[in-house]
Amino acid sequence: MRILPAVLVLTLAAAHGAFGQLPQGVVVGTTPDLPARGTVAWIRVTADSLPAGDTLTAVEGEVEGEPLHFESRRAGGYRALLPVPLEGGDTLPIRLMLHRETRSDTSQVLLTVARENYPRERLRVAPRMARPDSAAAARIDREVAQARAIGRASHERPTLWVGAFRVPRSSRITSRFGAAREFNGEITSRHLGTDFAGQVGAPVNAPARAVVALVADFYLAGHALYLDHGGGLVTGYFHLSRTLVAPGDTVLPGQPVGEVGRTGRVTGPHLHWIARYGAINVDPMSLVELPW
Repeated sequence: MRILPAVLVLTLAAAHGAFGQLPQGVVVGTTPDLPARGTVAWIRVTADSLPAGDTLTAVEGEVEGEPLHFESRRAGGYRALLPVPLEGGDTLPIRLMLHRETRSDTSQVLLTVARENYPRERLRVAPRMARPDSAAAARIDREVAQARAIGRASHERPTLWVGAFRVPRSSRITSRFGAAREFNGEITSRHLGTDFAGQVGAPVNAPARAVVALVADFYLAGHALYLDHGGGLVTGYFHLSRTLVAPGDTVLPGQPVGEVGRTGRVTGPHLHWIARYGAINVDPMSLVELPW
């Protein structure tokens, strides 16, 4: 089947000051051309044919309530990391604020995206892990809120990473992002990370420059580590046997930060690696595959 490139459709509004058409000469594009749901992409805004003396001076944006952090490019224009939420239809609305020397324009762009068909995984775990009691459920809710707060706070930190992400382990991938998880015969969640094989004590390395945001012991994730890469981007490392860094530490690409374990809700030792942009979960492998 031939895949068509992404199509940008403008949502127009009659009311003055509401969403309107992109200024003539402004072009919006993405890399890859057709971003898939559950991945990250680059969104680019260029303005090569604006009238003289009316250049584009800054770009702001928002997707699903999360700010986009546009930076000017040496080759011209502006670029930001774009998270594409896993759930949704064939289009993704993006709000853009385009600042020029003479005025500012707000536009809504509908970006065509691809929907993936994710598999189903069947797992068996201890009944208390499949169906936590009320106290455990309350604990899980607190831990989820704690983890999501890290993503929100990351928007306040400048981007720390440069260049492509590395994988935290070079071992075999045993489970990919997006699969529906069936625990003891019931579908309870999606698999929102990538699992790497490894024996207890095997090394886990930082994929890019970051600040250690959290080291914790969670009900589901076990010994967990969160790295804040800045600009809204956070990665997490679950089920560790131990961590080798402390909150506030700055880590570099390839630096050992922990060791594989089997803590929390697991069926055996492995590393569960997640990526989150603000509150939006994305496939961490799309960071590795994203062209720089």
